[in-house]
Amino acid sequence: MTMENKSSVSEFILMGLTDQPELQLPLFVLFLMNYTATVMGNLTLMNLICLNSNLHTPMYFFLFNLSFIDFCYSMVFTPKMLMSFILEKNTISFGGCMAQLFFFLFFVNSESYVLTAMAYDRYVAICKPLTYKVIMSPKICCLLIFSSYLMGFASAMAHTGCMIRLSFCDSNIINHYMCDIFPLLPLSCSSTYVNELMSSVVVGSAIILCCLIILISYAMILFNIIHMSSGKGWSKALGTCGSHIITVSLFYGSGLLAYVKPSSAKTVGQGKFFSVFYTLLVPMLNPLIYSLRNKDVKLAVKKTWKRITS
Repeated sequence: MTMENKSSVSEFILMGLTDQPELQLPLFVLFLMNYTATVMGNLTLMNLICLNSNLHTPMYFFLFNLSFIDFCYSMVFTPKMLMSFILEKNTISFGGCMAQLFFFLFFVNSESYVLTAMAYDRYVAICKPLTYKVIMSPKICCLLIFSSYLMGFASAMAHTGCMIRLSFCDSNIINHYMCDIFPLLPLSCSSTYVNELMSSVVVGSAIILCCLIILISYAMILFNIIHMSSGKGWSKALGTCGSHIITVSLFYGSGLLAYVKPSSAKTVGQGKFFSVFYTLLVPMLNPLIYSLRNKDVKLAVKKTWKRITS
């Protein structure tokens, strides 16, 4: 009710990724293929983890949740984005926009905390191998995942709650392919100071906390690797962490490029371009990164294929 009373805008128009007509069809086909690969890749990885007992370990428990988040994450905005390429005017209701914003923030924040939990898991596996099963017990793993979703939910609620309290009067054209915080704020006809403060404090704190834990975890891993005598131990430790390092670099690197940008006239287009990386490419690449570089997953694929064909 508060939403309707404060805003005269009942719907928003999503401008999409580009307004060039000749690019609409090629981009539709490209991102449809991307969406299909994302859904199939993450569903396949989740099924492999469920069906193969050798993958029932803390590392793959976290990976299952990462794939689940990426699967849900892509469903929040990709179908609506695809519609912008084929519809003359791609509209979204005010309530639909706030729902999309909430779920986008929920999944993206949850993913950052799951990636942090995975870094801690790798630290325990390499630096404390003898007590790994005790430290990373099923109870602790479930607690880490529950905390990741809880913090993601709290952050999404805070941002969406602050967005709902704003008034949107005349302008309803969102210069983006989805409802996100920064494309929505310029449309408000009321003060956005609280929203900007909330974004700086909540997002800044989350990034600092997650990056600090990840960096400390890998600093301890590196210190441990340096003191390893065998070359086999070196390669095993680096092989275990390689996929996670690539995923973290892609997720945080593209995310920072999309949001931490200098103030210039071209930054809106640049922001949309970099958003494509962490919203569309990262969820598609994660299953590939973890399957192509992982012997356990490759073995699980062979076992599952034998079951299907026999």
